[in-house]
Amino acid sequence: MHYYIITGASRGLGKALAEQALARPDTTVLGVSRHATIEHPRYHHQPLDFSDVVAVENNLHKVFTARPDASSITLINNAAVVGDIGYIGEHQNEHFEFVFDVNVIVPAMLMNTFLSAYGNLGCPRTVLNISSGAAQRPVDGWGAYCASKAALDMLSQVAQHEQELRGTGVRIRSLAPGIVDTEMQEQIRSSDERQFSQVARFEAYHREGHLAQPQEVAQRIMRWITQPAAAQEPVVLRIDTLP
Repeated sequence: MHYYIITGASRGLGKALAEQALARPDTTVLGVSRHATIEHPRYHHQPLDFSDVVAVENNLHKVFTARPDASSITLINNAAVVGDIGYIGEHQNEHFEFVFDVNVIVPAMLMNTFLSAYGNLGCPRTVLNISSGAAQRPVDGWGAYCASKAALDMLSQVAQHEQELRGTGVRIRSLAPGIVDTEMQEQIRSSDERQFSQVARFEAYHREGHLAQPQEVAQRIMRWITQPAAAQEPVVLRIDTLP
């Protein structure tokens, strides 16, 4: 049995990834999110609110159960928030705690527990952290989002380096999926130009049909995930570099 643990599986890219995984034979998906929106005999739901770090920590044992029949195990850290769009110095301080909890702290806890639970298994094991191109460049109004995704990229690189030093064979990657047509994009388009200077550009992406559809992105990711790692494959990837 091939096991997938996917966060944010109730909508957008996370839901599309879960559906793509379930379309393959011999797969079981555990969706970790606040709500369950998928009905399938091989889909299981673990309700968690990533803004409640204590609740997440207390329920990790339900996510990373023993899976002795695993042919492969994959964790996809997909859940993320952009938070309130606005300039640094004009936020409530709680904004930063919220964004970093959801985008960095909880994914780090999930990755840490995944490696602890499955690091010594003999089957293929993969951690895929869904990042963003915003991790690599400053975007006004997105300070917490940019910084949290940059932190996720570096955490992925350190964890992969450590796994290579230990010789575990675990593959850890951080992937920027491009501009995907999700609810996050709706939030971005509705922002105030005084708080985000590129809002007109993102409105044009939507109006001119330049947003990738979640199903198409998920198909590409699933094709990549089920293949062995390419030689000298970087840890931090962009969707356009996937085969």
